Amino acid sequence: MLAVLALLLSLPAPAAELLVLNKGDATLSFIEPSTGRTLKTIGTGEGPHEIELSADGRLAVVSNYGASVAGNTLSVIDVPERVEIRRVDLGELLRPHGLSFSGGQAYFTSEASKRVARFDPASQRVDWQFETGQEGTHMVLASHDGQKLFAANMGSNTVSIIARGAEDEWQQALVAVGAGPEGLDQSPDGRQLWTAHSRDGRVSIIDIASAKVVDTFDAGTRRSNRLKFTRDGKRVLISDLAGGELVIIDVASRAEQARLALGAAPTGILIAPDGRNAYVAVSGANRIAVIDLALLKVSRTIDTGKSPDGMAWLQ
Repeated sequence: MLAVLALLLSLPAPAAELLVLNKGDATLSFIEPSTGRTLKTIGTGEGPHEIELSADGRLAVVSNYGASVAGNTLSVIDVPERVEIRRVDLGELLRPHGLSFSGGQAYFTSEASKRVARFDPASQRVDWQFETGQEGTHMVLASHDGQKLFAANMGSNTVSIIARGAEDEWQQALVAVGAGPEGLDQSPDGRQLWTAHSRDGRVSIIDIASAKVVDTFDAGTRRSNRLKFTRDGKRVLISDLAGGELVIIDVASRAEQARLALGAAPTGILIAPDGRNAYVAVSGANRIAVIDLALLKVSRTIDTGKSPDGMAWLQ
């Protein structure tokens, strides 16, 4: 038994994979991040925008937003087999976009239907819906403890804080922010929600307990798209879709630490689990920019399919 255990401990850890959605190709690529080599590419629905992994990494859900025609499907991916195993018809839930896994279930937005809904992989059905009543419910994020959902409502200039009550009853608090809130992330300590406004270049900081804006500052962006905290919570990264840049902000001082030119239309941001690198989808250049977070510079790029956006990390 000890010999077997020693052998298992000596085996190398499974290689990481970077999962990248290519909106323009309607595909999902499995990429070896250390080399940039594409291992496999599979089809999804049209206009795949966001991807999230289950906690065990065996299942992925992709929101198929659509292009000229509104999408209304989710792609369910068997990650180890690298195959789409099901395409879920969402009916009237049009333009599915933001995704967040919590408690084994995938929460997603239906932008055109002003709703947040929940897909249960076990039953293979949508088992819950919540109408926000807000225009452009775009991104959704489950809180660290799974008791709240945060949604950015781009057209109504609000953020929804939707709290779970008894017997799966949910209540919404609306927080007024700046023009076009889009990217959002919860601080690692769970106390704050930061959201970047896509139309005024500013960032709102919301105290989650009180559901109130406690600070707003100018990030100097032309068209903020995504916002992510680093693993240690000391920095925030904002992709500027119109400016072609990644803006890095010091959380404590709100001061700009770096502004990196990435190319046309940077969108999705992914922080690697070890916190050393960030991966930013440069949609207009068909590549991923790899950011060294110690040096605050682009260390290399990875070629992708057409218009990369949502990403996930498999270890």
